[in-house]
Amino acid sequence: MLDKNINLTGKTVLVTGAAGFIGANLCTALLKKTEDIRIIGVDSLNDYYEVSLKEFRLRQIEDVQKEESGQFIFIRGNIADRKLISSVFDEYAPDVVVNLAAQAGVRYSITNPDAYIEANVIGFYNILEACRHSFDHGKAGVKHLIYASSSSVYGSSQKIPYAVEDQVDNPVSLYAATKKSNELFAHAYAKLYGIPSTGLRFFTVYGPAGRPDMAYFNFTNKLIRGGTIQIFNYGNCKRDFTYIDDIVKGITEVLHRSPVPNKEGVRYKIYNIGNHRPENLLDFVEILQQELKRAGVLPEYYDFDAHRELVGMQPGDVETTYADITELESDFGFRPQTKLREGLRKFTQWYKEYYKI
Repeated sequence: MLDKNINLTGKTVLVTGAAGFIGANLCTALLKKTEDIRIIGVDSLNDYYEVSLKEFRLRQIEDVQKEESGQFIFIRGNIADRKLISSVFDEYAPDVVVNLAAQAGVRYSITNPDAYIEANVIGFYNILEACRHSFDHGKAGVKHLIYASSSSVYGSSQKIPYAVEDQVDNPVSLYAATKKSNELFAHAYAKLYGIPSTGLRFFTVYGPAGRPDMAYFNFTNKLIRGGTIQIFNYGNCKRDFTYIDDIVKGITEVLHRSPVPNKEGVRYKIYNIGNHRPENLLDFVEILQQELKRAGVLPEYYDFDAHRELVGMQPGDVETTYADITELESDFGFRPQTKLREGLRKFTQWYKEYYKI
């Protein structure tokens, strides 16, 4: 069950990771759909991938803001900075918090674990503490905390599709472990301090101005330079690719409705947001190359087979991701709709324009 609708008109929403792929798209969507909303965006603009892309997303938010009644205030900073986060809550008193700031990437977590502990554990703890103290001295406090989890928490589970009630106690990467810790932390704070919390397990998000470390973007970068792309597990992997607009639609549906107390009296909920349509990697790569040629990013004569290599499974990877979205559909009447070809077409068109090919 869900609580009554949270009206965001004239309210303040804190979005961490506001210059990130999901965060920036969420900010623009909220500005377009909500009268007089005030969005506080926090992002460290770190160099995990090209900062210029994050700056591009911020400019897009600013362009939208000029046409709408809402306000976007950007603060450059790290959520692992306790004093910064406390000062943001003290000054702006957010009504709703959407924590999307995190160190992403499964493979990067194997070689750079410190970044994940700092952002995903310490940073999220700081957000939770700030939410807890938002109720001090009779203050109204945060009405809803939404935070990003990941399909990675399912590990190498053989139960397909992945359902939110499945046991997720065997992560196969540090990234997955930190996301599982977020869910545990949020439950504890919801139980102890009454913070209404909703975790969202995202499944392979893609689209225009996305993350360059994701396969569709990384493959494109390599192909236009004549490089070779590696297809893991010899192509025998499936991914539940979810288009960015569907992800943002899911978040906006969820943030308006906080969970009511469950049978243990805890205002806590988890949802999968995925396309409920796993795609074979070889099929995905075939569609990508077709759309790259269609958009004019690659020439029609491009010998694609000469630029791909089938390799074994990488540490931390899983064979299949597949979202059971029963809970999402039941509570919100929403399910992602964008087909893979449609989403990749929009990406390739954006790529051609952005990089001026």
